Amino acid sequence: MTTIQTRRFASRAELDAALVQRLEQAITDTTGGATAIMLSGGHTPLPAYRELARRAPEHSDGLHVLFSDERYVPPTSEASNYHQSRPLLEALALPESSVVRVRTELPLEQAAEDYERRLADLLSSGARVGLGLLGLGADGHTASLFSAADLERACGHLAIAVHRPDGMSAVSVTPEFLSHVAEPVFVVAGGGKYDAIKAFLQQDPDLIALRAVQPCPRVELWLEQSAEWSVYA
Repeated sequence: MTTIQTRRFASRAELDAALVQRLEQAITDTTGGATAIMLSGGHTPLPAYRELARRAPEHSDGLHVLFSDERYVPPTSEASNYHQSRPLLEALALPESSVVRVRTELPLEQAAEDYERRLADLLSSGARVGLGLLGLGADGHTASLFSAADLERACGHLAIAVHRPDGMSAVSVTPEFLSHVAEPVFVVAGGGKYDAIKAFLQQDPDLIALRAVQPCPRVELWLEQSAEWSVYA
């Protein structure tokens, strides 16, 4: 069973500050050779990304950045996780080869195959995937894994194409890839996610987000207090 370590923050500002610190530590870590960090999409991590872009921390030449998932939209779209993280990527001044993004300019299935190949190349290079950020949806999804069918199709893959419930398509990492992430951290803020949080903490075997990280021996769940107060009411 996956061990869940929970951190609760009294305010969104405290959560953002802690996330900046954790990301900065991961970016500046030069002790283990080549490393990679996985960024998540959505609105929750954006303040931390912007603050890190302002700080532009020094990093090793072996740093890589990858993404938990990507909507199938142009890389210049406001809906693109890659686009939303561009200020941080530009501040880090990483070479193009060190940014492992979903190439949404390709047809969807080819984009998923290309992303899987690049993730496999990263793992086979010996790079350590350290910090990996994940979100938790009100429906219990994480990355762009929404259903048991998505998880079934993910078997044997590092990345897959997904048709999301909102009508959009996406490319998502899989439980197999997440098993290589040393420090998976769910970062949850805002209301409307009480049931999902409760199910996660109770380790509901049907919760997609929990099933996605089942191969991980340990995960962290970071909660803005206002996002989870009613779980214990």
